[in-house]
Order: sequence, then C-alpha cells, then structure tokens
Amino acid sequence: MATPQPESHGEHGRTTLAETLHHLTGLVAARCYQCGKCSAGCPMAAETTLRPHDVMRLVNLDRADRLMADPSIWLCLTCETCTTRCPNGCDPARVMDALRELAMESAPEHIPRPVKAFHAAFLEQIQASGRMFELGLVLRYKLKTGALMQDAASTPALLARGKLKVMPPRIDGVADVRRIFAACGPAKQEVER
Repeated sequence: MATPQPESHGEHGRTTLAETLHHLTGLVAARCYQCGKCSAGCPMAAETTLRPHDVMRLVNLDRADRLMADPSIWLCLTCETCTTRCPNGCDPARVMDALRELAMESAPEHIPRPVKAFHAAFLEQIQASGRMFELGLVLRYKLKTGALMQDAASTPALLARGKLKVMPPRIDGVADVRRIFAACGPAKQEVER
C-alpha cells in the first residue's frame, strides 16, 4: 500500500521528507534546533552512527537516501527517552518509527538482515501463542540468520535458572490475536521480505 503523500511544496515540485513525515505524524521537524538533549539521553547513542538529533537534521535536509541506507533507524529502541528530553516536543522516537515505515515501503533492501529476522521471528511467536515465547523466538531467529551456535553456551544456564521456558505460554484469546494478524497480513509480509 502506497503511503499517502501530502501536497507538494518542496524543491522542484516534489514532496520533501519533512513534509511526508509531517503528513504521517503531525510533527514539524523544523522545530528541532539541534540542542542535542535527545542524543545525550539515548541509550543506543554509542551503537549508532546517527544519533536522534542527527536524524532530525537529516530529515530537515531532505536526506532520505542517507537515513534509509544507515542501520541507525533500525537500532532505535523506541524507549522514548529522546522524546521525553526534547524541549520543543519534536518526538524523535515517533519520527524514527515513521522512517522505519517509509523504509519498509521504499527501501526494504536496506533493512539489516538480523533486524528483519528478529521482527519476523517475534511476530511468528506472537501469532502462534498470543504471547512471547523466548526460546521459540531465539530458535526461529537463529534459523533465519544462520547464527545457530552464537550464544549457545549460555542456553543451559538460562534453562536451569528458569529464564527460558521449554513450552510456549498460551492465552485465552489466541484466536483473536490470529484474527488481528490476518487483518494485518500485508504488513506482516513486508517484515518477512
């Protein structure tokens, strides 16, 4: 499904990234004055090449190419620390979510393989039992990524301490959860691609 685009006001008659994000989220990226408070509180700042304030700046510079090609938007935890710290209500966490949605539509080849594998494995677990089943998630993730032996040495200790359950939990509303997945089928297929 194509993302509805706002009326074009950008350079050469095309819609800018900031306009698209405003249409999707209602947020005005130009309100960000690059104070850096969002990035100072980000727990993933050391792991990413683009911090939240960098992402906001690139949105304002209309650099969708740079944002979609960088794995930083996929490493965001959506913990909303950046949003809480923003003095102008720019909501960088919401911008990150919208950028991920745009990336899934326009540049799915740039989504890091482990991230795609994790999202697909997570959704499969929720669809199967209605709840998270960590052991199943780990097994499906490892099968999708091929990293079968990575972290395998820690599994016996986790099982012994009861941190990983052998059987998946079930909820009463599994049929309802599956009905939701059926209604959202195209979105799930996008993650699996």
